[in-house]
Amino acid sequence: MAEGAGPQRAEEHGGQRPPVRSSSRPREEGSLSSSSGGRLIPVVFLALLIDLLGFTLILPLLPSILDHFGQSDDRFYAALQRGVDWFAAAIGVPAERKYNGVLFGGLIGSIFSILQFLSSPLTGAASDSYGRRPIMLLTLVGLIASYALWAVSRSFGGFLLSRVVGGLSKGNVSLSAAIVADLPSPKVRSRGMAMIGIAFSLGFTVGPMIGAYLSAGTGKGAPFYLPAALLALGFAVSDLLFIYHLLPETLPEEKRAPSVKSGFQAAADLLSPFSLFQFSAVTREPDGPRGQNLGNLKVLGAVYFLYLFLFSGLEYTLTFVTHQRFQFSSMQQGKMFFFIGITMAAIQGGYTRRIEPGAEIRAVRRAILLLVPAFLLIGWARSLPGLAAGLLLYSFAAAVVVPSLSAVVSGYGSAGQKGRIMGTLRSLGALARAVGPVLAATAYWLAGAEACYTLCATLFLLPVLLLGRLRQETKTD
Repeated sequence: MAEGAGPQRAEEHGGQRPPVRSSSRPREEGSLSSSSGGRLIPVVFLALLIDLLGFTLILPLLPSILDHFGQSDDRFYAALQRGVDWFAAAIGVPAERKYNGVLFGGLIGSIFSILQFLSSPLTGAASDSYGRRPIMLLTLVGLIASYALWAVSRSFGGFLLSRVVGGLSKGNVSLSAAIVADLPSPKVRSRGMAMIGIAFSLGFTVGPMIGAYLSAGTGKGAPFYLPAALLALGFAVSDLLFIYHLLPETLPEEKRAPSVKSGFQAAADLLSPFSLFQFSAVTREPDGPRGQNLGNLKVLGAVYFLYLFLFSGLEYTLTFVTHQRFQFSSMQQGKMFFFIGITMAAIQGGYTRRIEPGAEIRAVRRAILLLVPAFLLIGWARSLPGLAAGLLLYSFAAAVVVPSLSAVVSGYGSAGQKGRIMGTLRSLGALARAVGPVLAATAYWLAGAEACYTLCATLFLLPVLLLGRLRQETKTD
């Protein structure tokens, strides 16, 4: 929930108001002041919320979808299942199909994150050269295609193809962050990143509930997932029309990257994790961050990765803990995530978006430290009050860390590099979410919940220590 949840915010490192330009196509030329930037935030918020509502409809249906294809003698599914069975036996997962199915779903989710890891830098580089708005529309066309494939799929291969297309097209989150990063005011940028976090919280709270409700009312002869797939398709089409008519271009032509070829070459460097942590996509440019600013950017990227790597492991294993210890049903699991989502939305709306520029790092440090007792409480909980206390601290951290780190990172680099910088950050998050859940599941089943969560709680001290290495913030080179 945290890339999602959530994820996204910044602090000021320069940013000048571009000259006003007359044009018959204002959406393609946009020049933003602080006041117009403030009016832009609700548009970005609504566009992202519509997208996330469609994206999260599938979340409560995934186990049932896997069961559906597993019982239909689908050969492709059976071949993949044999590989998962071998992996499950190797790491000691209990020989129960329900646990095996969750592991299978987690691996599919990891594939989706890996595809986002591959596509986010390219999407960001393209937006630096062609503008945010046209690339945003292009990604939505890809999402429409993925939901259409899901709706017509009657085999596991077709369903998996829809997830692949969706993973490659899911660049609108980093593009939304890049649009907010284009805004000249640090205060408005911070508020915009917080609103992105609220969109995540609401989307991951409401979307799954709608998807579960729709799957219960399917008529005979139609796949149970068809209503959710059609609604997701409707959300994507609506989002496309909404953005086409209401979202202006935020990156003026004079501030765009001069060559898309150089942008793609730099983005290609990010397929190497080493280059990703070095922010090679922007440091190779003459006007890229240098010296102290570059050192800070690398530290922030490492903190972002470590946080999501550990946090996504808890997200993935949380349902195992509640099922094993408290025998939570699917409905109780849904209520738990509803509590998490509502709590996050309240914190982001009441606290996170009011964090002053320059105070984000202190807020992040405090929030990550709260995850130490949160993980210990959840991992060792033997009562519902103890679990609830851990989830409350967990929700607070999820509502603060990603939006605040994104706000800080979005202040680095020139205007023509914002897309690549935010795309890099998004790729770091996708890489963390691709490997975190699988490794956490391995530790969980080999050593038990208590040992797994205690280890993760201890490791959260690493990003806190890294934040201590940040130099005093300076303006962009």
